[in-house]
Amino acid sequence: MPNTVLVVDDEPFNLDLLEQELSDRGYVVVRAAGGVEALEKVTTRSPQLVILDYLMPDMDGIEVLKRLRRDGVDIPVIMVTAHGTIEKAVEAMKHGATDFITKPFDADHLAFTVARALHGEKLGRKVEILSQEADERYSLITGDSVAMKQAVDSARKAAGSRSTVLLLGESGTGKEVIARAIQRWSDRRDEPFIAINCAGLSRELLESELFGHEKGAFTGAHQLKKGKMELAQAGTVFLDEVGDMAPELQARLLRFLQERRFERVGGTRSIEADVRIIVATNRDLEQAVRQGSFREDLYYRINVVAIRLPPLRERKGDIAMLAHYFLQRFATETKKTFTGITGDAMARLVAHDWPGNVRELANAIEHAVVLGRGPEVTVRDLPANLGADRGAAVPDTLSYHAAIDACKREVIVAALATTGGNRAAAAKVLGLQRTYLSRLIRSLGIN
Repeated sequence: MPNTVLVVDDEPFNLDLLEQELSDRGYVVVRAAGGVEALEKVTTRSPQLVILDYLMPDMDGIEVLKRLRRDGVDIPVIMVTAHGTIEKAVEAMKHGATDFITKPFDADHLAFTVARALHGEKLGRKVEILSQEADERYSLITGDSVAMKQAVDSARKAAGSRSTVLLLGESGTGKEVIARAIQRWSDRRDEPFIAINCAGLSRELLESELFGHEKGAFTGAHQLKKGKMELAQAGTVFLDEVGDMAPELQARLLRFLQERRFERVGGTRSIEADVRIIVATNRDLEQAVRQGSFREDLYYRINVVAIRLPPLRERKGDIAMLAHYFLQRFATETKKTFTGITGDAMARLVAHDWPGNVRELANAIEHAVVLGRGPEVTVRDLPANLGADRGAAVPDTLSYHAAIDACKREVIVAALATTGGNRAAAAKVLGLQRTYLSRLIRSLGIN
């Protein structure tokens, strides 16, 4: 759809001229003969851009601009005046103007200025949307399991330090989510966060990604390239699957952690970088050290604060909450209406062992939302292979009440497993009275 531009000027001739020039270029033009009318038109017509005269009798352009910004209206504003001076331009920019042109204006220059302002506004909206999507994707949904709460508590404490953090856990348990949370809780929250998968690149490419390279450092290095350590200055670098890093790179990483300095590939100049390092792996690094595939000195250097993220099968009490979170998220993304998950479908989710952990659960719910009709997710909406490991315990024909009992049984068993069989602690985790939990245990036949 064409962009709507509000033009504001107390002289009808100037309004006519602006309307003609902009209409000829495909814009929808809304007119206002003064500042008060301009504020009203911004509210009622929602323009994407305002072209605002500097001098007007009822309310000057600077005052209109101040009121727009005070009311939270952040659309681009181009200030126009017949008395163009550097001082007026500086004043307009100081109060939030996007650009500044003088009368009499050149038609091509006006068109260029308008297009540039609208392009900048569109880029700003895209950045905001991407930022919101990233925040949503990496939202920290902890659940009520003791192990997960302990991991999050440790992460919060570690965020206030400069120490290297080692995140341990199976693939899909949310290590990058925790790493990003540590960044948000730290004093580096407004600085870059850069994630690198060490298992997805060859040794040469990973070295270049981390430390950059000089022009001519190797075949194909046609220009200088800054590495992630350099680009993340004052921020955080997250090294995922660090256990897969080649021995030669392990040595370079160790030196960087010790000195906070590095050289680009093919370079000799030492570059200093103030970067917080968070590493993650799904491997047993102690075993790797014993086998000689991981440096012992690097292991102790990165194992300053170690946080283990439990697999989803060890916190089944969180499955229902996580499933509903993903249901809401994917329903919003696909613009479909889903109000919940049926009892037998939830029982199937709880019964599954989730070898892919939270990532696999998210994929299963997305699959159900994309293929399902709603308003509830049913067993038929779930992936066909879901529950193949324990599918016999939860058949498709399970009645509603039997499904609820199966779900309760799985949640209680998971809570008891988490607390080592301590009923009082399990009741606290589940938010139940101990006596009520004991009755449930007896009625559900839990041994």
